[in-house]
Amino acid sequence: MPIRSDAERRWVELEFVVPGTPEQVWRAIATGPGISAWFAPTTAEERVGGKIEFTFSAGVTSSGTITAWEPPTRLAYEEHGWSGNAPPLASEFVISSRSGDRCVVRLVHSLFSTSDSWDDEIEGFESGWPGFFQVLRLYLRHFADQNAAATGAMSAYPGTHAEAWKQLATALGVFGPNVGERRSAPAGAPPLAGTIEHVRQSDETCEVLLRLDQPAQGIALIGSYRWEDKARVAASLFFYGDRATEIAAEHEPRWRAWLEARFPANAAQKANA
Repeated sequence: MPIRSDAERRWVELEFVVPGTPEQVWRAIATGPGISAWFAPTTAEERVGGKIEFTFSAGVTSSGTITAWEPPTRLAYEEHGWSGNAPPLASEFVISSRSGDRCVVRLVHSLFSTSDSWDDEIEGFESGWPGFFQVLRLYLRHFADQNAAATGAMSAYPGTHAEAWKQLATALGVFGPNVGERRSAPAGAPPLAGTIEHVRQSDETCEVLLRLDQPAQGIALIGSYRWEDKARVAASLFFYGDRATEIAAEHEPRWRAWLEARFPANAAQKANA
């Protein structure tokens, strides 16, 4: 959707349908364990005025203050300093129930500025969420309320987005994917095998979503993304069950080492020099 604006702010809206009751969906999008099951490791103080903090690849964190806490229908929080000297960013999730144990979730990102200087960042929110929404759908359909742990890795690629995707997908055995196929990573890659559940390919983003059976029950989101005139590659993995935390801790260093070896950060830095 296009960026909207008024006299105080600029914003984007996204709306998506997920399986589950309002209570199940609320636990998934408004609690630390729930968000950690499909987005990024998260802690949340479940109250107005409480802190919410997301931890991304390479230990990068973003934190905010919860401004609305209305179970099971509405969560809002506001982040300051989320990108250099950017103005405050407000995020709001609203859950509406539908028939057949489904819910519609409406997400609004609002930037308190009338300047278009941050429009690229706002558009980045809009293009970045759909892959994780697919993870959320799969989580609610197959793993809802199970113990969960997230891990993954990200790196930069100095070439084009198309080149980055071909290298990443080929190395992990998911190039040329079709929904319903079972794929597995070749020797030399981290353990990865499962059924392809979703494919997204465009000039901006290429992603494959797998429901894993190896190295454990879970979900993997493998993707490359256009980043300025270069690209980024990323693997986000979510494990479920009693040993989820142990499995995530075991595999995180493997993924970081493998991705850094295939896509070294210093290569991208040299390309920027």
